[in-house]
Amino acid sequence: MGGDTRPPATDLRARKPPSRQSRSCKVCRLRKVKCDRVKPCHACCAHGYPSKCFYERIPDEDAQPISQAEEIRKLRAEIRDLRARIDERQDGSRTQDLQRLDQLESLFESIRSAPPRVVDSLVRDIRAVHGVLKNDLTVVGPWEGHEAYENYGRQSRGSSVSTLPVRKRISNAETEVNFNDPVELDDDDDELLDSGSESTSSSGTITVMSMQRPVIDAFVERFVDAFAPEVDIKSGRAGALRAAAGIRMFSPLISDAYEAVSVAFFGRSIQSKQIEASGFRLYPRVLRSLQDALNDPERCKAESTLVTVVLLLAFESVERTTQSGVSAHVRGAVRLIEHRGPENHMYGVEHLMFTELRPYWIGGAIAARKPSFFAREEWKTIPWSAGTTTKDILHHLLDLAADIPGLLAQSDSFLEKHKVSVMGAQEMAVKQATLWNGITELTGKFHQWVIDWVESYPDGAPREEEQTEDQGFPIFQRRDLRTGATFIPTKLSYPNLLLAQTMCLYYAFRLILSSVDKRPVDRVTPMEQYDLGCGICRSLEWYILTAPGNMINRLAFPTRVAWEAFPDGGPERAFLVEVLQLVEKRHALGLWGSAMPELSVRENSPMNNE
Repeated sequence: MGGDTRPPATDLRARKPPSRQSRSCKVCRLRKVKCDRVKPCHACCAHGYPSKCFYERIPDEDAQPISQAEEIRKLRAEIRDLRARIDERQDGSRTQDLQRLDQLESLFESIRSAPPRVVDSLVRDIRAVHGVLKNDLTVVGPWEGHEAYENYGRQSRGSSVSTLPVRKRISNAETEVNFNDPVELDDDDDELLDSGSESTSSSGTITVMSMQRPVIDAFVERFVDAFAPEVDIKSGRAGALRAAAGIRMFSPLISDAYEAVSVAFFGRSIQSKQIEASGFRLYPRVLRSLQDALNDPERCKAESTLVTVVLLLAFESVERTTQSGVSAHVRGAVRLIEHRGPENHMYGVEHLMFTELRPYWIGGAIAARKPSFFAREEWKTIPWSAGTTTKDILHHLLDLAADIPGLLAQSDSFLEKHKVSVMGAQEMAVKQATLWNGITELTGKFHQWVIDWVESYPDGAPREEEQTEDQGFPIFQRRDLRTGATFIPTKLSYPNLLLAQTMCLYYAFRLILSSVDKRPVDRVTPMEQYDLGCGICRSLEWYILTAPGNMINRLAFPTRVAWEAFPDGGPERAFLVEVLQLVEKRHALGLWGSAMPELSVRENSPMNNE
């Protein structure tokens, strides 16, 4: 009856060695390629997936990956300690410490900004001697005169060297800054540009090639602050381009793209045509590199390719190089996103690029007036399935808006067939009923969304306030549609930027849907359409004066929809013209100054003509 209670014999063969770090990253293991054990490794960087490079713990492996970030932290700590010792010492050893400090700072700059192959070699050398610098360690940094950087510069910038005059401005600290004043170069900017050149000529010029990497980094920082300002969650997430800037050192494509757009943006913001033109000179090379990546079956799915497409979209909002530039980049981004699939937008920078810029992608799909993959359930669920972020009030609205392109396509097809009389009476009745049922269902979902999300919004509903001229913002006037008289309505003030953006998009989506709503009952009336357009206009002042940096681009699409809702020559259009000119002048956004025809949602719009 009693079983054997002796402990089982220990099977020595069953013992497993302790789990240690893998020699190769998971991606290289799966691809069965050589991994250089840098984190992120060169293979992942070369294929555009630095954020996906990680090391599993696997038995019988004893080597640790080389972490560039770890070495940067160690170098920073050693530099900090050396500076403290130098400040305390006054003896002969101070000279040796200064020499070592110079060497450490050079190494730090190299690891932070040199080409990946150079970084890999330097980090290995540091690790090989356990942090002790070898006498023959070659220091390669982004400074004019060092052979390795000159070679890299010729590869990445071409052989031409451009001169950039620096324009000075006399600043007056007591001068009041007006909202309508353009951004100008101040003394800090002068110092920044001067510090980027080892020498300046008597005419006050600097060259692109003589700009030190810290200057380019400062330009990138300005660009990131403008297009991805650090805001709280209630303002809406805005960290995608900032996160992408953090991995640019691992991708030549991203690095070149950031340099091109940030230099051009800086030049435009300080109204320096020469600096702006230097960014333009880099732009064609970035386009060629991007085209090469898009033509490669593997690289086209890399995060570096997606980041570059988004960066060039931001560049077009600033420069508007062609009338179809913005629409072309939006179309390209949407195609790329579809090709990548929803599962490739669940983590990291790729998730942020998809979710934060989703209003642009949905807006582009609506403007194309064709059924969109965004309406499929997997695109509404899979990117959030990993819990990287959670859906908020805006994304629940976008889930509904994703169905609009299909209804626009149905309406366009129905009208075209009706025009040429290719349908019988029964077929026409069926298609018309299908369209109307779709509009009725989606309209009902919009009404329910208002009840579920807007009326119960935890921070409160929008408030109505009197318009005043003390903000330096145009005054919106609307008409009484019964009498034709004009009057100044209240403006809308919001508890946060997220709700303001969401409500403007809601008004825009309802306006677009109403343009094909020909139902005999319950359709949106012309007066209701007018009120929806006015809702956008009444929200512009609060959002534009509140939003940091170029977050105002988030209202570009609703603003264009409102523009098309009003007749030409009326007070509403006149107000919008003033707003567009003000934004273009203040924020150096060429897209707004053009009245944004690329964002039209009408038939035969730039988005619709492919």
